[in-house]
This record gives sequence, C-alpha cells and structure tokens, in this order.
Amino acid sequence: MAGFKKFEEIKAWQRAREATKRVYEITSDGNFAKDFGLRDQLRRAAVSVMANIAEGQGRNSDKEFANFLNIAHGSIAETQSHLYIAVDLGYLNENDFRQIYDLFEEVGKMTMSLMRHLRKS
Repeated sequence: MAGFKKFEEIKAWQRAREATKRVYEITSDGNFAKDFGLRDQLRRAAVSVMANIAEGQGRNSDKEFANFLNIAHGSIAETQSHLYIAVDLGYLNENDFRQIYDLFEEVGKMTMSLMRHLRKS
C-alpha cells in the first residue's frame, strides 16, 4: 500500500480541499450564486476530486487507489472546464479563474504522480 494511514495525510487531498473551498467561496456571491445549474455542477465536480482521492486511499489496494486517482483526475478536468464557462459568463474575474484553475492543475500533477507510483508497485 502507498504508505498513507489516513487520506488527510495525502498532499493532493489537502490541496484539493483548499481548491474546493475556493470554489464554494466564489460560487456563493452575485450572479454565480443564482446560476444554480453551473454553481452546483462546479461544486460537485470539485468535491468529487477530494472524495475520490479519499475513497481510493480507503480501498487498501494500490490498484484501486490508482483507479480512484484516475477518476479524480477526470473530475479535475471537469472542474476546469466549468471554470471556463464561469469566466466567459463574467461570474469570475481572470485572477480568480487563474488562481483556482492553477490549484486544480497542481492537484492534477500530484494525482498523476501518485497514480504512476502506485501502478509501478
């Protein structure tokens, strides 16, 4: 097993938590808060990143952990895609967009690195 006793020890999960908090913050105000469809879809995608990292670690199998990291990676792409819609509609300014996008990009690199490590085991 990858050597994590708890999912909270995983740096990728910690960063995903920060990024998800930012998603909730930026979707709570203004027109974004009123666009229930996009707001909820973005939140669900962000939460999915954290949840899949945690669930994968809880499976106690490197193969399953890697599988869930792959799912988390897909949720990262979904989240980033939704962020584009938000900036295009003026719900997000470029600075907030870039900050959150880059946080998820960092989580993606971390999950891919961990996934490669697990698949070598």
